[in-house]
Amino acid sequence: MSKTELLVTPTSIEHMEHLIVAGADAFLVGEQLFGLRLAGEFSIESIEVATKLAKVHNKKIYVAMNGLFHNDKVDLLGPYMQKLQHIGVDAIVFGDPAVIIARREAGVTIPLHWNTEQTATNYFTANYWGKRGATRAVLARELSIDEVIEIKDNADVQVEVQVHGMTCIFQSKRPLLGNYFLFQEKAMEIENRSKNKNMFLHDKERSNKYPIFEDQNGTHIFSPNDMCMIDELEEFLDAEIDSLKIEGILQDPSYITAVTSFYRQAIDAYYDSKSTYKDIKKILFNNIKEIQPPLRPLDTGFFFKETVY
Repeated sequence: MSKTELLVTPTSIEHMEHLIVAGADAFLVGEQLFGLRLAGEFSIESIEVATKLAKVHNKKIYVAMNGLFHNDKVDLLGPYMQKLQHIGVDAIVFGDPAVIIARREAGVTIPLHWNTEQTATNYFTANYWGKRGATRAVLARELSIDEVIEIKDNADVQVEVQVHGMTCIFQSKRPLLGNYFLFQEKAMEIENRSKNKNMFLHDKERSNKYPIFEDQNGTHIFSPNDMCMIDELEEFLDAEIDSLKIEGILQDPSYITAVTSFYRQAIDAYYDSKSTYKDIKKILFNNIKEIQPPLRPLDTGFFFKETVY
């Protein structure tokens, strides 16, 4: 049985160095031109540095190309992937079929990880993309744990699941969402709009604050809570899920590093013995709870409940 991968999204090369010490196995990096909702901006030069660093420590680098591309970007895909192949990255994360076509035409052989956010909900679709070159499916955050395990049991590709951090609940390709709400008669307030990484939709009725992130790809609204599955990992690991992801977007780098170290302890404890994991999982959960930002309560996402927003 191969050990489940711990995948993390670093904010910088320096942060990646700390995450290696903390126990991350793989890293998702990229730049806004091609990738959506990145924890940090990595130019092609930075990706080269990150890849060299990863290889020294026997880690893996995946590059985000999961945007939905208009005609003006299509011709950029092939040359970009050729550079990534020269650098030696381990995989490309994609959602748009244009990436498959451009990859083939450019003669690139980097493995592909299929990630279309909410639409990765069944093993038939995962296997469809597997037959077209994908080696991994990044599953939707709206699935129950039973659905995840059923997909893993029937998928011909690897399966990746997010287990910690914010989840995106809405995306618009336009950076105009704030203006839309401001002109509504009963609009929710937009707080701190001048600061791109500190904006919230404030729902006073439910006492929720939804983080807003705007980049070159439009407007993204995130869940008011942080998913945390550190004390519920056993079913994922029993099912041999291939990769567990910690999402670092809009989080402080020191927080991501600490959380990574806790998940490393949890995964290692499980492989040492299930009883060891059971003995420490609540301790690790409480460790995360102690450093959790007050405005970001912890929950288990949709793994144990119906998908209702």
